[in-house]
Amino acid sequence: MKKLIAGNWKMNGSLAANEALLSALAQGLAVDQPLCDVAVCVPAPYLAQVHALVSSQPALSVLGLGAQDVSNQASGAYTGEVSAAMLRELGCRYVIVGHSERRQYHGETDAVVAGKVQQALAAAVTPIVCVGETLSEREAGQTEAVVKRQLAAVIHANGHCISEIVVAYEPVWAIGTGKTASPEEAQAVHAVLRAQLKAATDQAARVKILYGGSMNASNAASLLAQPDIDGGLIGGASLKAPDFLTIIAAARA
Repeated sequence: MKKLIAGNWKMNGSLAANEALLSALAQGLAVDQPLCDVAVCVPAPYLAQVHALVSSQPALSVLGLGAQDVSNQASGAYTGEVSAAMLRELGCRYVIVGHSERRQYHGETDAVVAGKVQQALAAAVTPIVCVGETLSEREAGQTEAVVKRQLAAVIHANGHCISEIVVAYEPVWAIGTGKTASPEEAQAVHAVLRAQLKAATDQAARVKILYGGSMNASNAASLLAQPDIDGGLIGGASLKAPDFLTIIAAARA
């Protein structure tokens, strides 16, 4: 299957910075069109701007637009929330769901994450479902139990269409720290997730499993060479056009 490289801008950007970044990406993509799927998941206030910029520049037509969060409710009195239908109307093809920062800082439970996945799928937006363990959980030998529990909640709530999701393994201890799971460590967890998906659906081969813990220009190729790593969820490196383009190029191999 085609690999997927998805940038997560987190709470970064400005109107001017976004335009400059996308312009630099356009120059690179015009020279070297990717053989993988590419997405940028941007802060909600900038979705309309980025959608307009992507739509107006032919070289950026390969970029899928993504959001960073979605409500687990379809509509109603939920001040500050953004529904999946709204994201779809703004041109979003993807939305990140259950990122560890949402779980840690906003108290999102496995059940809440599963509900958000449900809403995204109902609106035909592909959820990038994040799972991953903390450093203390890894040191306690709980990595497999934690990621399987997190994914099981999503499978239980969305079993009939689970093959429509993307999964991102993001060891919490490797996010924004500069630490990265070795290719072998990452592959071991990806293999566990692949087996869990195969047990849930005969369409498991359609599900991309991304690695999301400090993948960057220097380590992308070795991570992407692993048999069960189908792409990357890229944080800081997605804000630097040369680095993001290098990672995209590594996904071609």
